[in-house]
Amino acid sequence: MTRYFTEEHEWIDVDGDVGTIGITDYAQGQLGDITFVELPGEGDKLAKGDAPCAVDSVKAASDVYTPVSGEVTEANAELEEQPELVNSAPETDGWLFKLTLSDTSELDGLMDEAKYKEFVESL
Repeated sequence: MTRYFTEEHEWIDVDGDVGTIGITDYAQGQLGDITFVELPGEGDKLAKGDAPCAVDSVKAASDVYTPVSGEVTEANAELEEQPELVNSAPETDGWLFKLTLSDTSELDGLMDEAKYKEFVESL
């Protein structure tokens, strides 16, 4: 499995043609305590850059952008009852949704972990 990052602080784990998407630890730290997560529906067709999710926190509401195009296959239903999982485990159990990638070449424009770390340190 390979993990990629965006400048908007999303991550995507890619396994074959399936991507699991969430927000980074840096992003959840900036948002503060998360109180609600709006998730996309199964079967939703997304284009790279769409905002299918919103994360509400005590500080602000923030859109989550999809780093690649594809069709949503699953949303993390646990977040409906436990949105705080995005705070406590943003890069594991707090994932947001999964999709089937429609164009794997879109991954080429994303950062690997080392480049993302450099990016965050420059902020």
